[in-house]
Amino acid sequence: MESFKIITNTTADLPLDYIKEHHLGLVYFNYIMDGVSYGKDKELDWKEFYRLMRQEGKMPTTSQVNPEQYKEYFTEFLKENKKLLYISFSSGLSGSCSNAMLAARELMEEEEGCQIVVVDSKCASMGEGLFVHKAVQKKEQGFSMEDIADYLEKLVPHLTHVFTVDDLNHLYRGGRVSKATAIVGTIAGIKPILHVDDEGRLIPISKTRGRKKSLNALVDYMEEKTKGYTGENDIVFISHGDALEDAEYVKREIEKRFGISKFLINHIGPTIGAHSGPGTIALFFEGNDR
Repeated sequence: MESFKIITNTTADLPLDYIKEHHLGLVYFNYIMDGVSYGKDKELDWKEFYRLMRQEGKMPTTSQVNPEQYKEYFTEFLKENKKLLYISFSSGLSGSCSNAMLAARELMEEEEGCQIVVVDSKCASMGEGLFVHKAVQKKEQGFSMEDIADYLEKLVPHLTHVFTVDDLNHLYRGGRVSKATAIVGTIAGIKPILHVDDEGRLIPISKTRGRKKSLNALVDYMEEKTKGYTGENDIVFISHGDALEDAEYVKREIEKRFGISKFLINHIGPTIGAHSGPGTIALFFEGNDR
């Protein structure tokens, strides 16, 4: 089996046990909560993160990884392996992907014999996590780094994201909905349904009234996108903004409708949660298109 290291980010929202089990490299995105900066060297418990947002109204901010930081990360990983496959957070949501590409080019010019391939996942949260999981599966099956990179590029338009949020004000802060929409929608109990498009951008696609209807709408979207799909959904990923009960509800509905039995459920980390807010539920699977 070819020796190379797969690297992902904290934006993939994969459990740390998964990261360790599969020997993945991890790039930390920094964020500021209540005036304190968190990242690789200082982490905030995710439950406390959401408590601060819910109960104290704290509004975190995030920052992308710059080229110099990427060079530091890649240099450390190169000590372990001269071939790196870096799966990036969506370029449609952050400039960090282009920063990673710049850092990779510079390092390959500076360090003889190293190879760094950067793949733009066009994914976020556990959509990116599922994208990484597909790469891990291919690696364990003996595929080369180049073959996996080619496979991932073809997978991008089929890695489907759909999610709903509990509080429109966080989407307003991120420029996803207008202030008027956030105010009126909150009063009326409107729950938007959004997806990540082919360019990796967050796009509203519909809206429902009431929480339960919004959760069912996620499963309806999966039914629409998987009808006639020839690929395999051997596992479905679900992430949540401190709303495990609702994530479990979506899981049960998928089990009933599709007979799928393998899931990975995890909380949404601070980098994504800063923009989606508490109560977000997101569903990820393969489909005909996004």
